[in-house]
Amino acid sequence: MTTSGIDTLGETPSGELPTDDFVSLFSRYQRRLFLYILTQVPHPVDAEEILQETSVVIWRKAAQFQPGTNFFAWVSQVANFEVMKYRSRRKREKLQFSDEFIAQVATEAVARADELELRRNALLHCIEKLRPQDRELIQQRYAPGETGKNLAESKHRPANSVYQSLGRIRRTLWECIQRQLAVES
Repeated sequence: MTTSGIDTLGETPSGELPTDDFVSLFSRYQRRLFLYILTQVPHPVDAEEILQETSVVIWRKAAQFQPGTNFFAWVSQVANFEVMKYRSRRKREKLQFSDEFIAQVATEAVARADELELRRNALLHCIEKLRPQDRELIQQRYAPGETGKNLAESKHRPANSVYQSLGRIRRTLWECIQRQLAVES
């Protein structure tokens, strides 16, 4: 009844159940942890695999977390070790960033995590405030694999017209995000 060392009931291997606070923190920071890992590896699929491995270790070590300390800093350290294992397994690949560069990117990602989360939340808020047709256009443009040219063809509009609309929407979003961040600080 175990999956990668974690009981299907959510117990750690020692048989202890993580506290509700720990479960809440883990859930809250899981996306941010994925994005943090993604800053250090070239492919989202690899980042997902590392996130799964990191999650297993986090659950195993749940009792070691000190409540009241920075949860994201703690889980990002666990992720760093998993990224290093991943990089070690991939040493034979031709194109690799240096360990020093990866460490520097990871440090910057942790330092800016709260700021980036505030910006992401402001963006989501601002997207919701867009006119429905503008929201649809921006969401379609940033769908995986979509290009401005393809979008123009599907909308039966000249590409220049679509690019101008997207530029206007981006400016609107940027201004909205700046106002939102100013209100929150």
